[in-house]
Amino acid sequence: MTDSIDLNRVLIRHPATTFYARASGDSMKGCGIDDGDLLVIDKSLDPQDGDIVVAFIDGEFTLKIVRFDDKENCIWLVPAKEYSPIKITEENNFLIWGGLTYNIKRQLKKR
Repeated sequence: MTDSIDLNRVLIRHPATTFYARASGDSMKGCGIDDGDLLVIDKSLDPQDGDIVVAFIDGEFTLKIVRFDDKENCIWLVPAKEYSPIKITEENNFLIWGGLTYNIKRQLKKR
């Protein structure tokens, strides 16, 4: 290995709209996102059905799979584990904050 890797250049397409966050909880474990993982989130992306997004709902942030339901005229935030999906309606204070672009795993310590 002679070349170094610039992670900002590799992981970030839109520097002005990209930020890092730590995953908290286990609701996305089924997608390979574990508690403490480092997430790269791009606020400039237009969310598509099935994307993993950071959403702001009624004063809290959450990381979920977004599903657009034209039949019921609502949005669903779906966990990857056995938690209940969250139905978003006009009554909610809701914003899709950004789309997940990378998930960086922590190295497990051997005991």
